[in-house]
Amino acid sequence: MGAIAQAPPADKPGHYLFVWTADQVKQGNDFLAVIDADPASPTYGELVASTDTDIKSVRIHHTEYEMPAGGMLFANDHDANQSVIFDLRDPLKPKVAVRFQSMGGYGMPHSFLRLPNGNVLASFQFVDHGSHADHAAMMNGQTGGLVEINDSGMVVRSVSNADLTLPDDGLLPYSLAILPEIDRVLVTNSPMQDPYLLSSNTYQVFRLSDLKLLGTHRLDPGPTGNGNVAPEEARVAADGSVYVQTLSCGIQRITALDTENPKAKLVHKFPGDFCGVPTIVGRYLVQSVPNFHGFAVLDIGDPENVREVSRLSISNEFSPHWTGWDKKTKRLVVTSGKKGDRLYLLKLDDKTGQLTIDETFRDTDDKVGFSFASRQWPHGWSGEGTPHGAVFSR
Repeated sequence: MGAIAQAPPADKPGHYLFVWTADQVKQGNDFLAVIDADPASPTYGELVASTDTDIKSVRIHHTEYEMPAGGMLFANDHDANQSVIFDLRDPLKPKVAVRFQSMGGYGMPHSFLRLPNGNVLASFQFVDHGSHADHAAMMNGQTGGLVEINDSGMVVRSVSNADLTLPDDGLLPYSLAILPEIDRVLVTNSPMQDPYLLSSNTYQVFRLSDLKLLGTHRLDPGPTGNGNVAPEEARVAADGSVYVQTLSCGIQRITALDTENPKAKLVHKFPGDFCGVPTIVGRYLVQSVPNFHGFAVLDIGDPENVREVSRLSISNEFSPHWTGWDKKTKRLVVTSGKKGDRLYLLKLDDKTGQLTIDETFRDTDDKVGFSFASRQWPHGWSGEGTPHGAVFSR
């Protein structure tokens, strides 16, 4: 299903960026684009391969956040309730290894995180009621679950996130943080649709070893009263605490997760709403902030004095969403998923937290960034793409 544009030299394995992409007009299928991400390569920033799926584009969404060691990458089209596992062990010959819908009694997966054993633990937003492609039909439920899946697409175990003490809350699993050192999993609850959006303000703690729910807890609303609305992405900091970004642009720090009474505190609030995927790099948390069309950096090195140290605005029209770190080249990939926006790589100064655009990362049009404008893609399709999840090779 994949197509090769250019092979790397035999003595150099290359470095690549995998971008989960939809047909902008939602007539064609979701596909994976492969971009040269080696700064030393003469084709740095150019498209080198792609592979099709049989999933008609609906609402392309998340991949895993980092490339797993085994080279098998999970990705989903959320509203279609369709997911794939890509085999990327040969980056220039990407292929779909597994395709799945609901699993373990649950539907509409959102996030995929690797467990210490190499399997994926996925957050599924809903109990599956027998509808495999209709988001509205699943919305008659208020809870979902967690499913452990291996790279062959087989269910290892699954568990509900229902909490009988909160029968009226929308407990819709969104993202996760895996904490093997303390035998815990933190799960955020936030809907992908409007129902329960404004009332969602909880996170849950499970025991990792047996996926037993240990408790459901409220986040801190903060002085504005809305810093806890719709908790989304969870990220583990160097000190073992978990930082959670909310759709209302709050940053929550959660501690004491190995106790019966974990504590959430709003440590920062960015302007506006609809903040997206954050990334922690050392002492810095990089956050996408639509209010100023770019990204902000928090210094979280001193948890008692979290402070913003820099901002980078891309353009007046850019709609920031995804961020992902590349340990190998020390760059961040950022995407928006908005028509006309380009994909960029950013550099992060590890001393000051300043962000800058990598001006050398250019597409064949010689403009900074990678373009998803209409083109002939290597897998044989022509059209304009919409990117979402993006992951670097190892």
